[in-house]
Amino acid sequence: MQLLGIHHLTAITANVSGNHDFYTRVLGLRMVKKTVNQDDVSAYHLFYADGKATPGSDITFFDWPMPRETRGTHSITRTGFRVTGEASVRWWAERLMKEGVTIGEVHERDGRVTVDFEDPEGQRLSISDDGGKGEGHSWDRSPIPTEHQIRGLGPITVSVPDLSGTHEVLTQVMNMRPARQYPQPENPQHLVHVYEMGEGGAAAELRVAVQPFLAPGEQGAGGVHHVAFRVPDEEQCHAWTKRLQEFRIPSSGEVDRFYFRSLYFREPNGILFELATDGPGFATDEPEETMGEKLSLPPFLESQRKSIEANLKPLR
Repeated sequence: MQLLGIHHLTAITANVSGNHDFYTRVLGLRMVKKTVNQDDVSAYHLFYADGKATPGSDITFFDWPMPRETRGTHSITRTGFRVTGEASVRWWAERLMKEGVTIGEVHERDGRVTVDFEDPEGQRLSISDDGGKGEGHSWDRSPIPTEHQIRGLGPITVSVPDLSGTHEVLTQVMNMRPARQYPQPENPQHLVHVYEMGEGGAAAELRVAVQPFLAPGEQGAGGVHHVAFRVPDEEQCHAWTKRLQEFRIPSSGEVDRFYFRSLYFREPNGILFELATDGPGFATDEPEETMGEKLSLPPFLESQRKSIEANLKPLR
């Protein structure tokens, strides 16, 4: 049993219209699904991805009116985006500066040219050169030139105060491979441990920064809710459910999200992980060419469409 890589990452916004502007106009991602949080239908759940909504390309947001996150450990701390080539990373650094975005210096991290930046709510992001490894599909209606478009997610960085329990779950339960280590730039005496899935590469990497000197973080706007990893199909999802049971790891049980099937659990430091199937996909209930242009609801919420729409705020 092997996870294929990163499936999606879900974060929190308290400014849904500003969020929509930043991720579609500034970053040029395609909004591939406009729907609601299935557990809280008063809130949007927005999905931004590449041109074909490829698994592993979507960053998603819950629209929750929360104060800003408190940064700290026991949390997901940085979301990576992939482009191909150092020239593209430098192109992005210039574009982001022109847009008034807070960015760091273009630098090399773990062998990849990278630029770190934040969205308007303080969401910590980066763009790095993936060397052309990993799937990605351009979108002909993006404001970003095809050669510089974001190809997908990866790597994702989490912070834990102690590695031992997390390492055991990643390697013994989730079958990730320890790949390498490198010093944390701000605290070189502490390491970042890199774990690989599937074929490896940025699209299939989880970075674990060991940071015992930080207080625990608290979720809020500008923070991350959970990260999901790719499972090829429903049969494999059933197998992962059984595997978690065998290791006596509490989980949500399988949840049908209509666009994919999910299984949620927390690793020993409390970070929420999801295993999600590649299909059926976002074109299940609307044509691929018009995905994300109108509110989509799974069948079990369709009868509530009128009341749900009435309670949602405009995106523009």
